[in-house]
Amino acid sequence: MGLLTAALVGGGAVGAVAAAPLVLGVVGFTSAGIAVGSWAAGMMSAAAVANGGAVAAGSTVAVLQAAGAAGLPAVATAAVASGGAALGWLTAILI
Repeated sequence: MGLLTAALVGGGAVGAVAAAPLVLGVVGFTSAGIAVGSWAAGMMSAAAVANGGAVAAGSTVAVLQAAGAAGLPAVATAAVASGGAALGWLTAILI
């Protein structure tokens, strides 16, 4: 692996982990709950309608809200870092 590729892979992993909490907040998954009128609120509404009025535990909305409130668990952090690293690697291939 070349130095540029390694830098892009590492930077992608670190950048993705650093950006994840910011992105969650921007779409409405905050530490205070789901923001009114946000994309997250729309997701929650659709999930509740599909589930008879409640958001199912373990659903995408529930997991994202937990991450927005308490931060990413280790497994999710690893997944986000892997995705960022893959994006960095693809960038290295394309340049």
